[in-house]
Amino acid sequence: MRSVDTNIIVRLLARDDEPQFQLANSIFEGGDLWIAKTVLLETEWVLRSRYRFTPQAVLEALHKLLCLSGVSVEDEDAVSVALALFGQGLDFADALHLASRPAGAGFVTFDEAFVRRAKQAGVTRIANAAH
Repeated sequence: MRSVDTNIIVRLLARDDEPQFQLANSIFEGGDLWIAKTVLLETEWVLRSRYRFTPQAVLEALHKLLCLSGVSVEDEDAVSVALALFGQGLDFADALHLASRPAGAGFVTFDEAFVRRAKQAGVTRIANAAH
């Protein structure tokens, strides 16, 4: 098994450098790959900020990536929940923070918009620390 870095995934998804895309593609074709949650977090940020992917395009790209044969991801359940929350309008980082908390744990933030979006998405046990 091999773990892949963000730049390998970005080359695969952005296809902005053909030789590196081909190398990244061959790595993924070889299968038996593991992706850390932090790599997914960074990948979302790079695709959104550097490549101007829309949230929907990022969501579709990450779903396709994680459905590839031979690919596994750290904390698959939390990543799945985070992608669902991201699809409902939460920032991916916020969604991953929520999805990675221990079962039954509350979540506290000063970010009022985050609390509002999370509650609209059906998240419970989240609160604004200022209230």
